[in-house]
Amino acid sequence: GVIALPLAIAFAIASGAKPEAGIFTAIIAGFIISALGGSRVQIGGPTGAFIVIVYGIIMQYGYANLLICTMMAGVMLVAMGLTRMGNLIKFFPRPLIMGFTSGIAVLIILSQIKEFFGLQIEVMPADFIHQLQTIYRAAGTVDFVTLLLAAGSALLIWFYPKTWGQKLPSPIIALVLGTAVVALFNLPVETIGTRFGGIPQSLPAFDPPEFTFATLRHLLAPAMTIALLGAIESLLSAAVADGMIDDKHDPNQELVAQGIANIVTPFFGGLPATGAIARTATNVRAGATSPVAGIVHALTLLVIV
Repeated sequence: GVIALPLAIAFAIASGAKPEAGIFTAIIAGFIISALGGSRVQIGGPTGAFIVIVYGIIMQYGYANLLICTMMAGVMLVAMGLTRMGNLIKFFPRPLIMGFTSGIAVLIILSQIKEFFGLQIEVMPADFIHQLQTIYRAAGTVDFVTLLLAAGSALLIWFYPKTWGQKLPSPIIALVLGTAVVALFNLPVETIGTRFGGIPQSLPAFDPPEFTFATLRHLLAPAMTIALLGAIESLLSAAVADGMIDDKHDPNQELVAQGIANIVTPFFGGLPATGAIARTATNVRAGATSPVAGIVHALTLLVIV
């Protein structure tokens, strides 16, 4: 739960949304996926794989239409689960999966260059080539205080487990020490508070998105992209978790749970959700053996809010 808080905020910001969208997604979708899913230890919520897709949909269609896309994707996921299409994922070629995940990694790194170097960029384009051009044009606006803090945090996250072991997750150490350094020396860097006004201290309002059938026709392609990516990533994450706990998940039940989560979260302004491989692995390493761990993760975030 503690690790999920900064991750949910970071994925929301990188996707072009507000921090609370990520937090509410982690709470609501995280609870539903653990309670109804086909994996005993899967943790659900916003993930890095969706950053590029969500950012592109927001830029092209707007945030309100992203919510509709997510609901449509949720219906598709439920249908995939009920028609037992989860069994087909195991036939995906390994080179395809490796290329898919490596491509996502490259795009996520590119999306973070602006924040890492503190570049003065008003709006980052959604597509790869224009992102490179925008970063190149803004190369002279590097903020060296931001760069030093970001580089120090990255090095700490990388080297801490190798030097001092893994009793405490290195991202938490970096967050606490980095925040302490900024507060102690009053460093002039952006914070969640200065850019977004902080994180919410109340639950989201129930706000169903408005849509027409004409709108649905235009959003069919991006909704299908969200559904397919969500299905692939969730079942890959569940398969990795199986190997860690020597278990076998139910892929079709997992798709149904993912679908229900993605139908419900947009009503509260949430982002697309899927199985999160890093948080699932952390969950297993922390000793999780049942879905109760995932439910507690969601409730922990709720208590923090």
